[in-house]
Amino acid sequence: MYIGKTWCSAALITTLQQQNYKVVVMKPIASGCEVTANGLRNEDALLLQSTCDLDLPYNWVNPYQFKPPIAPHLAAKQANVQIKLDKIIQIHQQLQKQADIIIVEGVGGWRVPIDNKHSLVDLVKALQAQVILVVGLRLGCINHALLTAEVIQQDGCELKGWIANTLTADYEVATTLETLQSRIHAPLLGVMPFQSTLDLSNISDCFNFCSP
Repeated sequence: MYIGKTWCSAALITTLQQQNYKVVVMKPIASGCEVTANGLRNEDALLLQSTCDLDLPYNWVNPYQFKPPIAPHLAAKQANVQIKLDKIIQIHQQLQKQADIIIVEGVGGWRVPIDNKHSLVDLVKALQAQVILVVGLRLGCINHALLTAEVIQQDGCELKGWIANTLTADYEVATTLETLQSRIHAPLLGVMPFQSTLDLSNISDCFNFCSP
């Protein structure tokens, strides 16, 4: 289900850069990659890579790439590849030496498996990362957002805040935001307007925080 994590991540990177932070990015696991002359490449990872000021190797941005557009543990099984948290942690540590902030885009939902034993939760804990929840504003998003926010905190992770991403031009944004703000125990960091194509030129106006 499309939520818009990549566009929100790109907007967040741009906003932080405009506040003079040096920002790098990771999309540790990506399925739905395309075959290129340089190997498997993911469209979202390439967008994030292009947003950063630093010239990062693609394999640092996206260490695990899979062609089928399916859940990562299934894609890894088909490719006979074991997703290793240690490898992701090692690259993350290298990136930490080069930047003030690392934006790490998740894959799938909060509980999506990445192998037979681990899920996205374990990756977040291994990286000691704060969590920003992206809420795609559409029918059903209130229940989904509240459940996800609750579980993130129950799992012992820090919910830094949430971003509302407007997915359709005619969605009633204000009433949904009012409901979610009264029930999610973390700040609303920004509201992404509806866009048919991504425009980052004035995106910092959509965010209402001054520091990470």
